[in-house]
Amino acid sequence: MTALQQLGTALHERQRWLVTALLALLHLALVSRADAAISLLCWLVDVGLFILWQPFVYAERKIDLGGLTVMALVLGGGIIWYGDWLLIVWVVMLAALVGGRVMFIDHRPTRVFYLAAFAYLLAALLFELVPRAVPESTQLGPSLDREFAWGMPVVLLLMTLLPFSGVSDRCSGGMIDLFYSLFIFLLIAVLVLGSLAFMLFEGISYLAAVVDTLLAMAAVLFLIGWAWNTRPGFTGIGVFFSRYLLSIGLPLENWLHRLTTLAAQEIDPDKFLAQALAEMLDLPWVAGGAWSAGARRGTFGSSSRFSHDFASQPLHLSLYTRHRLSPALVWHFHLLARLANEHYVAKLRARELQQLGYMRAIHETGARLTHDVKNLLQSLNNLCYLVQASRDDGERCDLILQRQLPQITQRLQHALNKLRQPHSEPGGLLSAELWWRIQQQRYAHSPVGFTAVDFARDALVPAVLFDAVLDNLLHNALGKASPGGDLHVRVVLTADASLLSVCDNGEPIGDEVLADLLQAPVASAGGLGIGLYQSAQEAASCGFCLRLASNVRGRVCFELRRASRPVGDDCCTIAQP
Repeated sequence: MTALQQLGTALHERQRWLVTALLALLHLALVSRADAAISLLCWLVDVGLFILWQPFVYAERKIDLGGLTVMALVLGGGIIWYGDWLLIVWVVMLAALVGGRVMFIDHRPTRVFYLAAFAYLLAALLFELVPRAVPESTQLGPSLDREFAWGMPVVLLLMTLLPFSGVSDRCSGGMIDLFYSLFIFLLIAVLVLGSLAFMLFEGISYLAAVVDTLLAMAAVLFLIGWAWNTRPGFTGIGVFFSRYLLSIGLPLENWLHRLTTLAAQEIDPDKFLAQALAEMLDLPWVAGGAWSAGARRGTFGSSSRFSHDFASQPLHLSLYTRHRLSPALVWHFHLLARLANEHYVAKLRARELQQLGYMRAIHETGARLTHDVKNLLQSLNNLCYLVQASRDDGERCDLILQRQLPQITQRLQHALNKLRQPHSEPGGLLSAELWWRIQQQRYAHSPVGFTAVDFARDALVPAVLFDAVLDNLLHNALGKASPGGDLHVRVVLTADASLLSVCDNGEPIGDEVLADLLQAPVASAGGLGIGLYQSAQEAASCGFCLRLASNVRGRVCFELRRASRPVGDDCCTIAQP
């Protein structure tokens, strides 16, 4: 530790003696007014003690030539204009600084110490200095010079006896609350000038003027305190004052408004970030800046010798300002940089979600076409099997081909239409009776039973939808067959073609599949696991409901029912066993 640092530490640990010595020398300067040279000398030493005590520059810091020049000019001006009014300004400034430091002290005896110092300064101002400055013809009332000269040293003596917490004062760093100091300075100035005004205009004594001024100030402060706090039906002026301090005027609010407007208009994250940061040039403090976000970099405005860095993820912003920013402005700009970063990250995530949506659409379209092609291949295999079984009967073979080939062609055309327009409506309508006979022929050699029914003449079915749903349901049901097992599948279509039911006597669907069945793709050992999900989506688009009606051992049933109301998300449901 250097000698200067040791000196600074020693001064911080002896704040009580510095303040006491400062006030003692001030007292000597005030009571020795008969000898101007001694009074001036005491004041100059008092200024030196103030330089060691003041909270603005650390005592261990070296002062450059510019600082020495300013100090010399201040001391020279003080020597030239030394008098009662200079001492009044000096005492008011000391009282304001002491009152501002009290706000940072928690230790009660130390707080009492500074309050006693403040009381001494206020008494010196009101009972010693101000009476000197008023004209001699004014009624001053009884003089208190002797009481002040011999009574106030008792206050200084009591200050030395108070238990002083150096730890509390060091923790506060010797800081002062500049706002409270300015407020106290203005209050004392009003007290002094108000007392003089009451004396001159009312023609009363000085002490009476001081009392009247104190009563008037107390009434005004009471009204301000009463109007400051929030009450039912009244927000209080403190809310508006706090809002003003937090916003620091309109420039930052205007930039925030432009940021939200730009966030709603610009989709591209990089363009949004570049434009949002460029808008900072309209702020009166900003000269320019440079930013980087991942691999993207950019600049705006011009550079300056004052630079402030604001780091976030992924945004790193270096802001060039026209002058050095105060801590409050640094905090505000840090908040603005965080807001710009959050909007940028949100737009990056939105772009990722859009890309994931594209990939999902591609995946679903490919999976749907793959499933349709698999069903068409299965239909072609069944058709080939029927043709081979009926090759001895040429007439029956021709009839099968005439009925089945147009259906397969129509389904293939519909699959191609899905590729061009993934959300196109399913194919046209077909007579329910004709569709029923075609399905019986397709599954004639499978353990699938079709219940006989007398269809209404106007019964029509959306052939492509019913083909896809029936193929999926029968494929899943027939997949439960095991060697030596007795699997039976029953297909039922009502007379008005409003309900298609497929039931089997196999094992129920497991709980791990049941949770997402018909609502999302599911895990499948023999396929893509997307067939029933796509069938449910197509059914909803055609005004039908695909649901699991029963899921118990020996009876697993699916139903495709025409919806009697607008189809919603609750259409594709699972019935309780």
